[in-house]
Amino acid sequence: MLKSQDMEEKIVLAKLNEEELMNFLLSLDDKKFRAKQIINWIYNKSASTFDEMTDVKKELREKLNEIATITDVKIKTKQVSKDGTIKYLLEYNDGNVAECVLMRFDNRGNLTACVSSQIGCPMGCIFCATGKRGFIRNMAPYEIIEQILTIQRDTKLKVTNVVFMGQGEPFLNFENVNEAIKILNDKLQIGIRRITVSTCGIVPKIKEIAQKELIPTLAISLHAPNSLLRQKIMPVEKKYNLEELKNALKFYIEKTGKRVTLEYILIGKMTDTKECALELSKYIKDIKCNINLIPYNPVENLGAEYKKPTKKDMMLFKYILEASGKKVTIRLERGADIDAACGQLAGKNKN
Repeated sequence: MLKSQDMEEKIVLAKLNEEELMNFLLSLDDKKFRAKQIINWIYNKSASTFDEMTDVKKELREKLNEIATITDVKIKTKQVSKDGTIKYLLEYNDGNVAECVLMRFDNRGNLTACVSSQIGCPMGCIFCATGKRGFIRNMAPYEIIEQILTIQRDTKLKVTNVVFMGQGEPFLNFENVNEAIKILNDKLQIGIRRITVSTCGIVPKIKEIAQKELIPTLAISLHAPNSLLRQKIMPVEKKYNLEELKNALKFYIEKTGKRVTLEYILIGKMTDTKECALELSKYIKDIKCNINLIPYNPVENLGAEYKKPTKKDMMLFKYILEASGKKVTIRLERGADIDAACGQLAGKNKN
């Protein structure tokens, strides 16, 4: 994809950290404190134009309009679900696209952004649309942050919670995700307890994140109660098996004192059986965790063997797990009518 000459010449401020922005402003013979003002407008006030920055002197705003732009990320498509969920397909400067989702829940003040960490995904989970797309590249920290800022600019609403549950495996883009978490906490002032990272189970990085200064809530895409079934639907099991994963989770829990969330997909007549529930109960017995059951959402061209579970099977599965003393919830389906629900983010580039 060809870039416009205008975009090539302009400095993209969203790509600059505070020190780089200060140096840029000094190069314009301006003051360092202007950087803090501009950062506040970009991150906390979600400004989309320099003209909105009313406490920045007019001469500087005019100069910035000539030589800079706030962002080079564009909304390619936007879909609104009947339940209020909004899905964005964002286009980055290299022509690649990724999706992010804004979720709202009745009777809650929280606004949750579900963000992507990679363009595509290398994990190949059989039930996931992103996995079918394959891996293209990692996302830079600013590209992750721009998903939240784009949502805020478009809706004029403040995102309160962030979940790394969009496209990609966050722990295979570990350093960039970790940097994005720092920016979320510092610049966007989102508390670390309101940031959740979901992983398929990259064991070394689970241990590493437990030793960071900022430790997000950890969600594990478990999805099967035994190694044989998990290998069938999640190739990661061949590299990091369930026993290794359990040991890593125990390390995380002991090191941080935090409870983990185990995400488990209910695929009709495959992972939602009574036998699976009993096996899962044994696996989680000595793990400090909550269980989040996810009814399977249809994925295009996946095959007839992958079906939604019945309500009866879901409730029996939940009942068996609750008998083990764990807190169990069934995830509220959001945005399925616009392919924004769990496992449905395909990153389709619609022209």
